[in-house]
Amino acid sequence: LHIHSSWTPQGVYLESSRDECTVSLVYAVHLEQQGSVSFSYQYPDNNIFFEFYVQNEQCQEMAQTDDQKWIKLTTNGEWDTHTVNLKSGTNILYWRTTGILVGGKMVKPVLLRNIQIEGVAYTSECFLCRPGWFSSAPGSSSCQPCPRNTSSHKGAASCTPCPDTQYSHEGWSQCKERPPCSEKDYFQIHTACDSEGKTQVMYRWVEPRICEENVTGAVALPPTGEREACPPCNPGYYNTDDSTCFPCPPGTHSDGTSVCEECPAGTEPVLGYEYKWWNVLPSNMKTSCFNVGNSKCDDMNGWEVAGDHIRSGAGGSDNDYLILNLHVPGFKLPTSLAGMTGTEFGRITFVFETICSADCELYFMMDVNRKSTTVVESWEGSKERQSYTHIMTRNASVSYTWAFQRTNQAQDVRRYISDVVILYSVSVTNVQDGVASACRACALLSQSSQRPGSCIPCPAGFYIDRDTNRCQECPSNTCLSGHHTYGEDACLPCGPGSKSNKEHSRCYSDCSFSHTEHNRTLTFDLSSLSPVASLTIGPSFTSKGTKYLHVFNVSLCGHQGTMAAVCTDNVTDIANKDMGSDSTQFVNSVDSFICQSTIIPADGRGFRMALASQSISLADTFLGEMATGSCQRGRSAVMTIRCNPEKTDRGKLTVPSACPAGTCDGCTFHFLWESGSACPRCTQDDYHQIEGACKGGAQETLSVWNEPKLCIKGISLPAKSSAPCEAIALWLKVGVGGGAFLAVLLISLTCYFWKKNKRLEYKYSRLVMSANKECELPVADSCALAEGEEPEDDVVYSHKPSLLGKLRAIANKREGDSSESVQLKSSQSERWVWG
Repeated sequence: LHIHSSWTPQGVYLESSRDECTVSLVYAVHLEQQGSVSFSYQYPDNNIFFEFYVQNEQCQEMAQTDDQKWIKLTTNGEWDTHTVNLKSGTNILYWRTTGILVGGKMVKPVLLRNIQIEGVAYTSECFLCRPGWFSSAPGSSSCQPCPRNTSSHKGAASCTPCPDTQYSHEGWSQCKERPPCSEKDYFQIHTACDSEGKTQVMYRWVEPRICEENVTGAVALPPTGEREACPPCNPGYYNTDDSTCFPCPPGTHSDGTSVCEECPAGTEPVLGYEYKWWNVLPSNMKTSCFNVGNSKCDDMNGWEVAGDHIRSGAGGSDNDYLILNLHVPGFKLPTSLAGMTGTEFGRITFVFETICSADCELYFMMDVNRKSTTVVESWEGSKERQSYTHIMTRNASVSYTWAFQRTNQAQDVRRYISDVVILYSVSVTNVQDGVASACRACALLSQSSQRPGSCIPCPAGFYIDRDTNRCQECPSNTCLSGHHTYGEDACLPCGPGSKSNKEHSRCYSDCSFSHTEHNRTLTFDLSSLSPVASLTIGPSFTSKGTKYLHVFNVSLCGHQGTMAAVCTDNVTDIANKDMGSDSTQFVNSVDSFICQSTIIPADGRGFRMALASQSISLADTFLGEMATGSCQRGRSAVMTIRCNPEKTDRGKLTVPSACPAGTCDGCTFHFLWESGSACPRCTQDDYHQIEGACKGGAQETLSVWNEPKLCIKGISLPAKSSAPCEAIALWLKVGVGGGAFLAVLLISLTCYFWKKNKRLEYKYSRLVMSANKECELPVADSCALAEGEEPEDDVVYSHKPSLLGKLRAIANKREGDSSESVQLKSSQSERWVWG
């Protein structure tokens, strides 16, 4: 264990370890008879696992019910009492804490005080009161803390007052010198409006005042500021003659600067709270201050109004809780929204800013039907001006609380007085006894009903037509926005691949959709993926060695749009099991399309059971085939479904290898679901046919899937078919006929060229014969034979020419640059003919 991993004394209470080490506080006591143990505690942070159990001297655990063993959570700063019955004999009491936080956030420790044990027959000795406490009567069962500005030594029977130049807080053992007053010792307030509508800024010392203003270096209290005009009334209120703001009567409205007016016919007032001017604290808001050590700051205002904002007050010490509370008696939907089947009854929206130099934290909490206070959201450190909205999912009386703590460290000094939270505006919609700042259109019973109060609610899934003020059903596959029903634009279209339910209250996927690309329509059936799927990632280990797992539950489609994925905190569930169903639905479970729980296995830290904690919703609105978002808009999840016919219908769910926790930025979560169900339905485009050979006058046709096959179910492959055919195929007949034609053509060409060659041989032989006779050239009276003439004389060969000679002769004849004489024998006369 680290040296800091222990229970630490903090004056009037013990403080548990703040890290992930398991630390036990052990106390052994022997009881002469049956008795009990009771103790006061603060357990504000469910990121710490806190249990109390009892063992006997053989280290066997005593039988305890769950409500005895598991300590229930407390509201920040408030003490609760836990009592457990004990048997006679030796009892070993264990208070054990373990941080189960996954991440770097500092946890809030468990605080323990006032441990009382009954059943002890006697005590062997009396213990002296510790310094700062006293007991006026000998043998008293308890000591009392010394009042403020007094001190005492060990075993004192009374307390000694401090000198005028010194001070002390309750329970201090000695007095300290008063420091010179500084800016940290006073704060400003705004006075209420006077009859002339003026207000002033005044300064007050922080009480109890510990500083000295009449010494060197001390600052004086600043003078009261000049009178200024009061801010206007808040919307829904009107200004009276004495500059006091009063709420408008029912059925009327005002923007805060004008008189209240009745809503026109065909409209109704928009009831709610809207606070943006802070001259005085509204009557339904309260402010207070308390300290974890129960130091007295109850008589101080936790928050101070400041014109256009309200801010945290001074407090007594830096770890005080500064409280601002707003009570809402209930919600009432306006007539125009009364027929909606959505889950929103109202919403609270506030704009805030924190300016901090230490580990400050702002809590936003809610108390439903006065059952238990739960933390809705919290912010650590400085936060720039921003808006936050929380939606009420049912009608109930609720108190909203803002709690601000400058530091969680145990200290009684005021070092961080300049660390503040500023609340600019608060608005709550659909409040049961709210006021109206505007009017909204409502549906009329008939066109002639133009009198006030004649509004009727539209049925579920209907909007108010702008032209007729009559109810009109939303178009198919649209859902009502949930904030208004006036005009068709209130019907928002569902995202791609999704449809609306019958009441048009939500969009969801019915596990089937079609997609068209390249003139082909792909139809998908994801019904096999509709049951809730789980994915476990891990194990991982924190810096202190705590083993943990991430478990995701996914409800992809179906279920008529209900969010079937449920993540439960079993630690919170056990701790709040006695609070009733009204409260636990806000605390211990998350219903969503995709949710995540952090699991600490039973062997992760020596726990005797697996712990499920930090359940969060990753997706509670179905946007369609794609979903995007950022942390400012909340968490979002992108589910990629990949066709893999080799996988089963349920397939396999994984996260990216680069982001083993499913997210790399903590905002957007990515999942991959490989499944056969993600493949489109098979169509005729997914197979082709193969024809076999013609055998015995029959030909078979076989259908086969295209490879790779990327479809499932749908149509089946056609059965093998057979058709009659001839032994000699048509292509063979055509081939044989074509071959015969080519053969005849070749023979004809051969005969033609053979005959032509004979003619050329004859001419050539005549030329050769005439060339072999030596005689003078006769006068040419003839130009040889005309083309096509038949010679009358026989051919006389002087010698048989060789093939080479024939070719050479033909070549010489073409070139024309040489001549050769051929002797010809004519019956008429002999002639020289130039070749």
